[in-house]
Amino acid sequence: MNGVVVVVSADTEWRVMQEIMPDVELQASPMGQWFQHDLAIGSRNESVIFFHGGWGKIAAAASAQYVIDRWSPRLLMNIGTCGGLEGEIEKDAIVLVEKTIVYDIVEQMGDSDEAIDHFSTEIDLSWLGDDYPIEVHRGLLVSGDRDLVADEVQGLKERYGARAGDWESGAIAWVSARNSTRCLILRGVTDLVGSGGGEAYEGNIDIFVEGTRRVLRRLVDSLPDWIAKSRQ
Repeated sequence: MNGVVVVVSADTEWRVMQEIMPDVELQASPMGQWFQHDLAIGSRNESVIFFHGGWGKIAAAASAQYVIDRWSPRLLMNIGTCGGLEGEIEKDAIVLVEKTIVYDIVEQMGDSDEAIDHFSTEIDLSWLGDDYPIEVHRGLLVSGDRDLVADEVQGLKERYGARAGDWESGAIAWVSARNSTRCLILRGVTDLVGSGGGEAYEGNIDIFVEGTRRVLRRLVDSLPDWIAKSRQ
């Protein structure tokens, strides 16, 4: 193929994608559903694969390797959501990820910092230039197999300079780098977490769902312009 694959991770994100693109023909794979859709990129259409990668690091790593092996894309994109650290970023902000840190590694027999460094990934964005299709906050994203925990928020800010976190970006970026596949990760902040807790926690999941609808519509609308940059 050598085209573009857009990976959408969480189940809620995938359901929203089907709201945005209701007439697509879903197909099955061992890793998740997917569909093909033509986008108008500049003066011509380009057929793009949209793939449900699944939530969490295990599904994210497996599905990233699967789409690379199957389609050999020139660009693997991951669009979706993240939680913002209160006081560091605003809701609905879009994070253009330049580095991922898998922060939830606990090494009892060795050095946790060494393990965390091993799975941290710098994403090469030199091909993008400085003119972006939409307003973004370029920076790092912390990833873990967990929602952001209130008691850890201050530590994530101090240790990593974190502004937002998610479940999958660290795995996707790491696998892409190992395959020398160009990677672009864009995540929108749906809700904020502070030392007092998360606004979408404890029965308030609708805040996350509505936030997902807002940020994904913006990201999908901007896809043609991001993809056009991968042709340059």
